Amino acid sequence: MPSLREIPELAALDSPRSLVRIPPETDVPLTGRVRQLIDTSEFRRLASVSQLGLVSLVYPAALHTRFEHSLGVYRLALLYLRQLSHDPRFAAAIRPADAEVFLVAALLHDLGHWPFCHPIEDLRLASVPRHELFANSFLLEGEIADTLRDDWGINPRDVVALLSEQPRDARGKILASMLSGPIDIDKMDYLPRDSLHAGVPYGRNLDQSRLINSLCLNEAGNGLAITDKGKTAAELAVFARYVMFSEVYWHHAVRAATAMLQRAFFLVHREMDLDALFRMAEQPFIAELKRAAKGPAEELLAGLFGHQRRLYKRVGQYSFFEQESIYTRLARQPYPWLAACAEQFALVASTALGRVVAPHEILFDAPPVEREVEFNVEVYFPKERRYRMLGDVSPVVRTLAKEQFDDYVKRVRVFAHPRIATELREHPRLSEILVEAIDRMM
Repeated sequence: MPSLREIPELAALDSPRSLVRIPPETDVPLTGRVRQLIDTSEFRRLASVSQLGLVSLVYPAALHTRFEHSLGVYRLALLYLRQLSHDPRFAAAIRPADAEVFLVAALLHDLGHWPFCHPIEDLRLASVPRHELFANSFLLEGEIADTLRDDWGINPRDVVALLSEQPRDARGKILASMLSGPIDIDKMDYLPRDSLHAGVPYGRNLDQSRLINSLCLNEAGNGLAITDKGKTAAELAVFARYVMFSEVYWHHAVRAATAMLQRAFFLVHREMDLDALFRMAEQPFIAELKRAAKGPAEELLAGLFGHQRRLYKRVGQYSFFEQESIYTRLARQPYPWLAACAEQFALVASTALGRVVAPHEILFDAPPVEREVEFNVEVYFPKERRYRMLGDVSPVVRTLAKEQFDDYVKRVRVFAHPRIATELREHPRLSEILVEAIDRMM
């Protein structure tokens, strides 16, 4: 039986005959069967879907694509496998065929992403599928399915199972933890890549090579861990994630744009063929949204995608440590409830300001129902032959990750149309108006 290191893609790391270069000066080795996948129309679509979507309204260079990110994740999958192939427990648990399914899953993990996918998924509407499940239609039929069967000898359903189902055995849990977990290949690519393109330093301080060289299996043998040599690298990753969420992904202007898109989509989604919409590249997607939008939705989309950017302004902000009582009443509420509460706020504000505030001129933004994966991982200390949780041996992790991450970086915000934002922000009864709106929903 061939070893893990004899898989053609891993061998290509050391002697690439074909490669593609992505930022920052990174070579991704390509074999013939990898090229067959990335040349399919389904994968090429990702070159027309931006990785960060609305973030570019605030950080104008953040225009990189899910195509680029997917190649970066695939390269990290190769590096993870090469390192872990030296771990006897990993080599005993993961067969070459399993590793090949993992490589394919890494390359195709974002196949089901549509433009502005995460903000739309966060609405948790019954008609909107999870992108992992939406990818199944691309994976189970068409060019990609044929390539998996003919060139890789892989049953497409095995890729679907790894990407969208709960693993039941140790083998599946190990591979799933490499795809989605505290130190997964997705996170290890998007943090430095998003930071690079946004033009900020926060996510580029990861010591990727140190972290990868410390990879091992956890004590139970069913997931990733690190040795003590990777402790500092893991702490840097925790800090990078914390700051990238604080300063980029949940920057107040980014969240204003997000709230505008979410309200517009919420208003028009029942009138649209979502299956067809979600298969589109970004510009056709925007055009189709604008075509379907009328009235308030049309105005919101014009502020995002029109000739002149016109974002709503922040008038109030609340967190777990700033007016906790308001924060806890709004955080992780279902979106329809949140939208209705914002409309109640508009009614109360109309009375307070002495003029009409339209329902769509007030937007609430709050942490979504689903929380982020907590960044904590087991650390193996060889001299003691003992595993400890990273949060137990690191004050940095205990502060930034073991305490619930979402409660501290994802704030509740109230946004208003620019025509009323200043007056509302400076109103002496702003918090009372908000509390009254919430009370009306009870």
